[in-house]
Amino acid sequence: MPQSRLRRTRQELSAFLRHARDRLKPEEVGLPRGHRRRAPGLRREEVAALAGVGVSWYTWLEQGRAIRPSPSLLERLAEVLRLAPRERQHLFHLAGLEGPPPAACEEVQAVGDMARRLVEDLGRRPAFVLDARWDVLLWNRAAARLYAFAGRPNLIRLLFTDRGLRDRLEEWEVQVAGMLGSFQRDFARDAENDPAMRTLVDELRHESAAFRCCWERYRVAAECRGRRRYRLEGLGSVSFDHMTLVLDERRRQRLVVYEADTSEAAGRAFEAEIAEFGS
Repeated sequence: MPQSRLRRTRQELSAFLRHARDRLKPEEVGLPRGHRRRAPGLRREEVAALAGVGVSWYTWLEQGRAIRPSPSLLERLAEVLRLAPRERQHLFHLAGLEGPPPAACEEVQAVGDMARRLVEDLGRRPAFVLDARWDVLLWNRAAARLYAFAGRPNLIRLLFTDRGLRDRLEEWEVQVAGMLGSFQRDFARDAENDPAMRTLVDELRHESAAFRCCWERYRVAAECRGRRRYRLEGLGSVSFDHMTLVLDERRRQRLVVYEADTSEAAGRAFEAEIAEFGS
């Protein structure tokens, strides 16, 4: 990080911590208010004691000195200061660290109504919502035509255990390298806070030799973008371009959208088929 930006973020971190401390009432954290308080908020020594750190260390942090807190310490400060999820992310950002993924541990994530309407309105374009562990939270009819989604699917598991999908997805090895590389980047960021993500990888290591081989190659630089071709019953080989959009950064929810190449007869036939089912 450039020195000028580092100085600026330290100043902002100092101001942010003071603001969070000043707005918190002593009784909210089980402390007596007393009669000698000059301000309504917590004192520095009280924050330090509640977070389990030295008073001098916390004072230096709040003064914007050149110290680097660990993620676990920032988590404790966030708890003590009763920070909201977005405030936690901001705290980590100001400290020069990537924020915690609090939603990654949720067993079932909700998808907002607006996102649901968006997926439905995309109509002839395959669209689905993924979370950090690549569970498919929501999809439309067009996406089900490509992936045969059912129940509570996980895209990584489908790629390596669903023989039908392996037959439909052309250049399977190339496409899987990019998708698994992207998943491995997510795994490095979120697995520590998501036991289910670690369990998924452990299970696939035992269930799929192909997964085990691909995982151990660590192709994290592989691109998860570009064009994909699917062999679809009744249509033949259909080409799709695709893109990914962030829906909810805190929950790591992403919208994946495909668009058939309608310059090809098979692409036009795909869109016509989906439109017919939707009519």
